[in-house]
Amino acid sequence: MRREAEREAREAERQRKAREKAEREAYQLARLTEAAAKTKAVEDRVAELDTLVSSALARPAGPLDFNRFKRRPGTRRLQLGADAEPAPRPVWEQFAPRPPRAIGLLFGGARRYAELESSARQRFAAALRDYDAAEVARQRRVTEKRREHAERVAAEEARVHAQHAEIDELAGRVRSGDRHAVSWYFQQVLDSVPEPSGLPTERRAGYVPESTLLAVEWRLPGVDAVPVERAFRYVKNRDAIDAVPRSSSEIRSTYQRLVAQIALSALRSVFAADPAELVNTVAFIGVVEAVDPATGQQVRPCLLTLRATREHFEELVLEQLDPVACIRKHFAADVSPHPEELVPVQPVMTFDMADPRIIEPVDVLSEIDRRPNLIEYKPKEFEHFIQNLFTRMGLDTQVFRADGDGGVDCVAYDPTPITGGKFVVQAKLYTKTVQPAAVRDLYGTMQHEGATKGILITTSGYGPSSHEFANGKPLQLIDGSGLLALCHQYGIAARILMPPKGDGGSRAAR
Repeated sequence: MRREAEREAREAERQRKAREKAEREAYQLARLTEAAAKTKAVEDRVAELDTLVSSALARPAGPLDFNRFKRRPGTRRLQLGADAEPAPRPVWEQFAPRPPRAIGLLFGGARRYAELESSARQRFAAALRDYDAAEVARQRRVTEKRREHAERVAAEEARVHAQHAEIDELAGRVRSGDRHAVSWYFQQVLDSVPEPSGLPTERRAGYVPESTLLAVEWRLPGVDAVPVERAFRYVKNRDAIDAVPRSSSEIRSTYQRLVAQIALSALRSVFAADPAELVNTVAFIGVVEAVDPATGQQVRPCLLTLRATREHFEELVLEQLDPVACIRKHFAADVSPHPEELVPVQPVMTFDMADPRIIEPVDVLSEIDRRPNLIEYKPKEFEHFIQNLFTRMGLDTQVFRADGDGGVDCVAYDPTPITGGKFVVQAKLYTKTVQPAAVRDLYGTMQHEGATKGILITTSGYGPSSHEFANGKPLQLIDGSGLLALCHQYGIAARILMPPKGDGGSRAAR
């Protein structure tokens, strides 16, 4: 008996240890599976960020259908409720008393039946009168409900018709190149561009018809959008899942690929949605919203900026290119060298210079709008106006004496360390598009003068060739919209009201 008990005890101990081992192995396997799942999650996230362009190419891109903005008339049916059908009409059988049996007639039953029948007929007649009155009231309510429903339907149809007319009118304004309408249209285009979950969706579009340019301000994700973990591993002896960190260089390169792909996706969406070629140049301004660790202040630095013409973009084979190399070499993009430190770059233009809310439409009734029309200035007056503007901006300025086109109209000195220097300024009082030769001449003048930047300001606009030449060079092209935006920013009253077509060409301020 004792041996049997010892054998059973040993067997029980063996089974206990086997169970504990199985449970331990199952637990460790679960922890290994958990670590693998976390690793796959960060790998999938990085792959999602890394394939933004290919994902965009998988989706169709093209012009927006204006019908999508049109409301559909309501289809709510008339609800009559309890009045939908008339109540059953009373019938005599519901009121008639039960006839007495034959034997009941012998003991006064006939008289009592007659009395019951007379009373029943009175009730039946009253029920018929009540029914007829209720039916008349029901029909009156039905008629009123039908009338009210018809009025609501007609009002809804009128609202829908008016809204459709507004959309059609808006579509016509877009086709005609209206600043506000085209800005609105491309705002819808940009808002419809999907991005991986968790990334900012704030975008702004501003159209500059004078230069057929669209300014796109895109809120970029911060560097923290890239997972700092490269993988996870289970450490058995500590029963812990440790993160394997991603190197700072890998985080930076992944982030640069991400923002480069965002810029390319934005360019593709704009140009694909514009078959009428209202936009020939896109100025992309990629900003982030963050807290400056040095000051604790909310900042909005530009971390990526580029200028792309339609012709230049159409040379791309998006399926095969390297996004970072593309924006740097093909578009001469300026990219923050240290985005994790919020080191900004100078945007190709500020969005305010294209924001349609700032560039107010001029009042064609000049006797009402008292702001000076810059087009009516004489060339020398326009030069002094530009000098005053730069002085208001806090720069030291000097107007040069005219000595032939292609020279210097104004020199502005910015005392700001690092970003400041000597700026040469050319002012073009034009009503037509500035020719690319003026941009090339300014670049030559800038080099000859040893200036750090060349600024060309016009009352009209620039073509894509001018923007293409300015790419990657210290040249700033300010068109009529940008000039008005600067005037608005620094409190200078001005407008640009072009003369009717056929009333003149270009007027140079030299």
